[in-house]
Amino acid sequence: MHSIANPRLLLPLLSTLAGLALAGNLDAALRQREADGAATPDRSIAGRQYAPDRQVDMRHLALDITPDFRTRTIAATATLHFRPIANSLRTLRLDAVNLSIASVTSTAAIQGWQAEADALRVTFNPPLRPDEEQSVTITYTAEPEQGIYFRTPELGYRPEDTHLFSQGEAILGRHWYPCFDAPNEKLTSEITCHAPADMTVLSNGHLAGRSVDEAGGVQTVRWLQDKPHVNYLIALAVGYFEGIEDHWRDVPLTFHAPKSQAAMAANSFRDTRDMMDFFERETGVLYPWDRYGQVCVQDFVAGGMENTSLTILTDRTLFADEVGNLRSSQGLVAHELAHQWFGDLVTCKDWSHLWLNEGFATYYENLYDGYRNGRDAFLLDMHNDARNVLSQANDQTPIVNRTFHSPDDQFSFRAYPKGGWVLHMLRSQLGETLYRRAVRTYLERHAYDVVTTDDLRAVMEEVSGRSFDAFFDQWVYHAGTPVLDVDYRWEEGEGLAHLTVRQTQKVTNNVLLFQVPLRFRFKADGMLEDRAVEIREEQHDFSFPLPQKPAVVRVDPDLELLAQVNFEPPAPMLHAQLEDEGDMLGRLLAVKALASRKDRETVQRLGRVLREDPFHAVRIEASKALRGIHSDEAAAALRAGFDQPDRRVQEQVIRDLRAFRDPASFAVLTRVFDTTDNPQLKREAILGLANQPQSGVDDRLLACLRVESFENLVAEAAIQALRTRDDARFVAPVQAALEERREAFRAGDYASALRTLAHLARHEEDRGAVREFLLAALDEPSPRVKRAAAAALGELGDPLAIPALETYVDTKGDGELAEAAKRAVADLKSKGTPDRELRDLRRELNELQRDNADLREELDHLKAAVRGLEGNGDEPEQR
Repeated sequence: MHSIANPRLLLPLLSTLAGLALAGNLDAALRQREADGAATPDRSIAGRQYAPDRQVDMRHLALDITPDFRTRTIAATATLHFRPIANSLRTLRLDAVNLSIASVTSTAAIQGWQAEADALRVTFNPPLRPDEEQSVTITYTAEPEQGIYFRTPELGYRPEDTHLFSQGEAILGRHWYPCFDAPNEKLTSEITCHAPADMTVLSNGHLAGRSVDEAGGVQTVRWLQDKPHVNYLIALAVGYFEGIEDHWRDVPLTFHAPKSQAAMAANSFRDTRDMMDFFERETGVLYPWDRYGQVCVQDFVAGGMENTSLTILTDRTLFADEVGNLRSSQGLVAHELAHQWFGDLVTCKDWSHLWLNEGFATYYENLYDGYRNGRDAFLLDMHNDARNVLSQANDQTPIVNRTFHSPDDQFSFRAYPKGGWVLHMLRSQLGETLYRRAVRTYLERHAYDVVTTDDLRAVMEEVSGRSFDAFFDQWVYHAGTPVLDVDYRWEEGEGLAHLTVRQTQKVTNNVLLFQVPLRFRFKADGMLEDRAVEIREEQHDFSFPLPQKPAVVRVDPDLELLAQVNFEPPAPMLHAQLEDEGDMLGRLLAVKALASRKDRETVQRLGRVLREDPFHAVRIEASKALRGIHSDEAAAALRAGFDQPDRRVQEQVIRDLRAFRDPASFAVLTRVFDTTDNPQLKREAILGLANQPQSGVDDRLLACLRVESFENLVAEAAIQALRTRDDARFVAPVQAALEERREAFRAGDYASALRTLAHLARHEEDRGAVREFLLAALDEPSPRVKRAAAAALGELGDPLAIPALETYVDTKGDGELAEAAKRAVADLKSKGTPDRELRDLRRELNELQRDNADLREELDHLKAAVRGLEGNGDEPEQR
């Protein structure tokens, strides 16, 4: 919510309203309110949020912007074309946060204008007539804290990667240009940007012109989005980017990244063309914009943002060839591309209906995964999304919720996986063909417009002839999910399968008793029988005649219902499920159920699954289960299953072997450490070595501090492992690595390493060198590193740092640094002298662990030698 900064501005309006109303002219009072532009774009009534009034129809926005990368400011002119909708307009209110406005002009006569902290008000005299198009032009400067983000050397970024980017969602456009910052308005837009000639300028729509002032080294680039879109999708990215190009039909495709990372761009871009083809066929609607560009930026504020025809992505999605399939951009790229239809072409009218944007994008991301990687991949996605939703067991908030405080509150599991599941249940009930026809109708009918949930419901009903009132009421307008407790028994004499289903979720005013379809599947040799039922009451009892006793009973076998199903099949059924190659989900659920058992037969079965199951996620789950069982036999099964055709499974096995400290598991970890070229796998092996007592581990870890790798994964993992081992002997080499290899560390990893350095040195008598190093880090350009340095000084425990830290307590312009310094000073003042006895005890314990490991190795060698001697004698070996 943004309110008017000065309440006194309302007094004349309130007086006028009161006078007109007392005269009995309520209609006149309302018209006067509308003419004076009193409605604010963020409308709240009794704590409930609604779409704001649209007093004017915004037609076009033209931005002319000059960024200053040194000062991280912008100088701009914004021209907005609009026309009053129904009544004359006296005052136009625009969202504008901390903009330094120099002038306001208009095609109409202006009586005056007033800039407030969060708004600009322009008063016309005479009032503007309805349906008469006018424009206002605002000249201003800004130093945005949100909306526009600079990445410059002054902030710790590489000079060759200097860039800026925008982020408009939810309501951040107002921080860098005046606008109507709500999603229930669509307009066309253009951006003209003046930037250094060697930079790349990207925005929405198509490139409408570019010229270069050779003498001044400045280019002027104009982008035009001539199809209407909402304000939060207006985008700008400017900087030293390098790009690659392709096309889908006549649609140009581009992908840009900062220069230092551009070599990895192709890995993230490679599926875009295939995705475009799939989404066009799946929706039945051609890609609706002139082009599709993607640009990666550093330290993005989210994972990705689906700006119309220009998606902005985090650079964390970029990955090098050597990590193989342990990294992928597929999900992120598919999600943001799906938004070009769902969210951009058709947009939620207000934030309470956000799921119409995010639920569709989540579901179609999963549909593409199924298309690309098979149905089992799709089922795994839906299973994981269901787990995400069902973990919020006590949720009392519906998907369509108007009680949020900020639009950002709506970006939760309800809009994403739960919204996607609503669509999946609709698709399951209607069938793929009818569902596709409904979605195509929905997109075509509401193209370049805004929608509410009822618009989707109406199309579903129109196309299918069914009533979906109850469906949307329980799933979208009420909260929660069904909890189904299922009991099964077999009556041999009657040949009947009996099932009892109880709905056990707590029913409240917010959570209903659900009415849902449910399917059971019975399988045995030569038998596959499905039975469909309707769940409406708290309890149902079902009996089904079957030709033979089922070996497997599955509840919701095709994963068509979002519900917590509590069903505990007996062990023989679970064993049969493990062997069913046609039911990946059944095997996955069986592995999870068996994870609570610790008998040898279960370990053997899980070990076989780890080695032989055809689907990687089932093998991963078997590895996790073996780690949880945590017996010697489970460790042996993990080691036996280490050699995997899929690196994702191998990565999980390495993680799970970290829980074991025996020599054989240590040998596997060291083998990975010594032989793998994959930095992600090596990272996992390094973290696994952290808890191992064997000798030689420290030397291996210290050597990693200087290893160059993708994202510096190897050195970063070594620092984490050294922190776990917690020995002050590591202080000097860690500090040296941080000093000599600063450029190799990303800001976040370097910040964590500073905390580790302080942690390792905290018990030393002489902490002067570390203290001075951390004090110097307070002057680093990166705000994140500055804050970490302050926190590290507090952890170091050296009171000599207090005077320097106190100078940062009142730091202007960086409240987070000031707060970190304040906490550090408080920590230092509250700490006593280091506990030398604790430090010595920790060191002695580490030495004893290493000595014990060495003795165990020697004992194993002696036993082997004795067995060899016994095997060479004339007498049989005694057992």
